[in-house]
Amino acid sequence: MGKIITIQHTESVHHTNGMVGSWTDWDLTEKGKREADLIGENLFAELSSEKAVLYSSDLKRAKQTADLIGGYFGLVPDLREELRERNLGAAVGKSVLWMRKHMEMQEEKVEDRMFSDAESRQDLWRRLEKFYNEVLKNEERTVFLVSHGDTLSILHPMLLGLPLETMNQLRFQGFSGGVSQMNIEKEGQVRLRKFSDLSYKRK
Repeated sequence: MGKIITIQHTESVHHTNGMVGSWTDWDLTEKGKREADLIGENLFAELSSEKAVLYSSDLKRAKQTADLIGGYFGLVPDLREELRERNLGAAVGKSVLWMRKHMEMQEEKVEDRMFSDAESRQDLWRRLEKFYNEVLKNEERTVFLVSHGDTLSILHPMLLGLPLETMNQLRFQGFSGGVSQMNIEKEGQVRLRKFSDLSYKRK
């Protein structure tokens, strides 16, 4: 049996300045660094004996979170572009207010794009599916995976075996610093043990 433990990166500069996250390469705030360090400490207290591997988005805010967590386990994150946040096209580098004012389409279905050059949730699913099939399917080790809110909202249902179309009615929206855990049983069943648990970023 393996475990897949996902961590949504901790507080980033874009959480505090009203800017869009997406593919803009924001750093963690000092608070975010403290939160990531606590997550690492608390995960290590619980899982120090596990044989583990660590994957992370290559964007700074995720990498910095992963570096701090990985330090407790002696793990260097394997940085993967597939785990990046959703590309919001024209909104990258803009403020949230600008994005809302200039949005070309409300996203009601998984194939909708808020901007013509943005990724849809369907596009993100396809990007993650390759990573899932390569790395996570039938994984027997403990996998730590650090990514972003939109990305994890798509990856979690994929890991649970839900079809893409489910995302038209259902959203797995977590929180900054949230830790989720899925256990892969011998029969291939996936058991959701925790979802966006915020207790790991506290003393």
